[in-house]
Amino acid sequence: MKRIITNGEEGHAAPLIGTMVGGVGAVVLAIGAANDADVATIIGGIVLAVGLSATVVLNHMTVDYGIFGRLDQMEK
Repeated sequence: MKRIITNGEEGHAAPLIGTMVGGVGAVVLAIGAANDADVATIIGGIVLAVGLSATVVLNHMTVDYGIFGRLDQMEK
């Protein structure tokens, strides 16, 4: 149990999902802006914002919760 508490590495891949969504949004935003396509630009901006927000939330839920949980276990 001690090894799991001090060396846990699970949860680091989940924030990648939000980063990938944000990357797709950035590409669509750039294409829309370059081609003067308002709809693509708006959609790209929204997807980019959702991806960035999702990355922060997923990082907090999957990485930070685990770290604080392990710290709580170590303090007992």
